[in-house]
Amino acid sequence: MTYHPKSDFMRVMFERGFVADCTDYQSLDEALIKGVVPAYIGYDATAASLHVGHLMNIMVLRWLQKTGHKPITLMGGGTTKVGDPSFRAEERPLLTPAKIDENIAGLKKVFAKYLSYGDGASDAVMLNNAEWLDHLNYLDFLRDIGRHFSVNRMLSFESVKSRLDREQSLSFLEFNYMILQAYDFLEINRRYGCILQMGGSDQWGNIINGIDLTRRVLDHEIYGLTTPLLTTSDGRKMGKSASGAVWLNGDMLSPYEFWQFWRNTTDADVGKFLKIFTELPVEECDRLGSLSGSEINEGKIILANLATTLLHGAEAAAAAEATAREVFEKGGVGDDLPTLRVTASELTEGLGIVQLFVRAGLAATGKDAKRLIQEGGARMNDEVVTDAGLRVGAGMLAEPLKLTAGKKRHALVLLD
Repeated sequence: MTYHPKSDFMRVMFERGFVADCTDYQSLDEALIKGVVPAYIGYDATAASLHVGHLMNIMVLRWLQKTGHKPITLMGGGTTKVGDPSFRAEERPLLTPAKIDENIAGLKKVFAKYLSYGDGASDAVMLNNAEWLDHLNYLDFLRDIGRHFSVNRMLSFESVKSRLDREQSLSFLEFNYMILQAYDFLEINRRYGCILQMGGSDQWGNIINGIDLTRRVLDHEIYGLTTPLLTTSDGRKMGKSASGAVWLNGDMLSPYEFWQFWRNTTDADVGKFLKIFTELPVEECDRLGSLSGSEINEGKIILANLATTLLHGAEAAAAAEATAREVFEKGGVGDDLPTLRVTASELTEGLGIVQLFVRAGLAATGKDAKRLIQEGGARMNDEVVTDAGLRVGAGMLAEPLKLTAGKKRHALVLLD
């Protein structure tokens, strides 16, 4: 793509690697120059926290606001009741309304760290699509909205086609999801003057549906912009670590573990991740990303500090770095390490070392923990663990026990 943007927002999007596709680069760019553009991204409440895989689009909303426009965070209180089938092999489990509300409360905590909410022209707004989806009259909806959708076209979308090609069931409930998401764009345009929907590139088909529907019903010109689906240089999907999802809520993943996730970035990803997940000037991101050997660690620590500061604050980032230095450079035990507390009653017959590695979050499953031990990557108080059948008794926990997986991941086990 050789488009040269004129608006501040689009320039940032291109310079920092946020753009996968856009429905009309030039017209959107012109709208961004003319005045404040309200733009939204939708988030279904399928879990109590967002994870690192969502962070790219949260940063897009942050840049939107920093360049003078209005971010809208749409909570999927209504659409979560259906579940997005896009590129999934099976139907999502249905959640109760109470669980959905509980999850939304968890998601709200993160957005307040990145966006400024209020009543000003470029202040962020949080909406919930249950506001207009919960009370729809089915027959009226079919007549007014359903008639604009071609089933032939809906079946041609890659997200649906891939499921059907594998002969995996796609329920009528899920098939409705793309109609509801399209209707969201129509309603947010009608109620709030929103002219831009953004999201990951897997949402392209859903975004196009919303644009088509809004043009047909309201005859309004609106736009879609997608971000690339981010993978690490070794092909892994962002958002996952060896011990599971990298959650953004501090009560689900400690600030230290969040910091450590970024500190463990592969050398080849440092420059790219600095551009996407921090606000460091592009030239400095490129400089740090081009360092080699042990010097690249400077870039990784800056990435970890800046990303952690945005989410958890400068104090948490500084504490995480201090703990890391103590653990890695001095071999000591930092106060801020992830901690597993066990009771004396659990230790009557001893706790298996495999179970401890799993419970401490250093291995996703018992199988992973056994493999870690077999490959010599598991240590207890800096000594290599060679016996997967080892049991830890109360006597071994008179002092805090440090577990280590690989070179950089640590946890403490304490006796309550």
